[in-house]
Amino acid sequence: MKIFSRPARPTRHMQPITLLLALIALALPACSSEPASAQGVGPEIGSQLPRDLALEDLAGNAVTLGDYLTPGRPALIEIWASWCENCEALQPQLDAVLERWDGDVDVIAVAVAVAQSQRRVQRHIDEHGHTYSFVWDAKGNAVRALNAATTSIVIVADGEGRVVYTGVGGDQDLVAAVAQVLQP
Repeated sequence: MKIFSRPARPTRHMQPITLLLALIALALPACSSEPASAQGVGPEIGSQLPRDLALEDLAGNAVTLGDYLTPGRPALIEIWASWCENCEALQPQLDAVLERWDGDVDVIAVAVAVAQSQRRVQRHIDEHGHTYSFVWDAKGNAVRALNAATTSIVIVADGEGRVVYTGVGGDQDLVAAVAQVLQP
């Protein structure tokens, strides 16, 4: 007598578990001796900012990220949207960075072209009195180049343009991140 075994077919009850395990596996960072980036977002720590990254100013003129970076000066870049609650939560930290190191750090918000227009971004700036630079990521170039799958991703680079910090969410300590890069 032969015994045949059939491969187990997923039942309706197994499918959610299989999906959950697949999502957990995708969320786990790859093992490495150095972190690629904090929290798995943003460019790799130690990588160079792409100075030639094609963006637009809020009037629709072609610019590059390098147009907003001062040689020898650290930079803080936020992937931003007017509707982003985490971006709003980070605003007091950005204000503190500007108050403490205005002129010593380039602060740039990269406005994503998702559920907002350049006009809406400009209106937000006018209403809130932001004094730092805003650029428009019309084609998603920054999102792809900076590994930014969401808003509220912050990247801090040293004066040579090397990424020294990446993080995501409204509870980042941006003052500490900038202070660390400014220490001699």
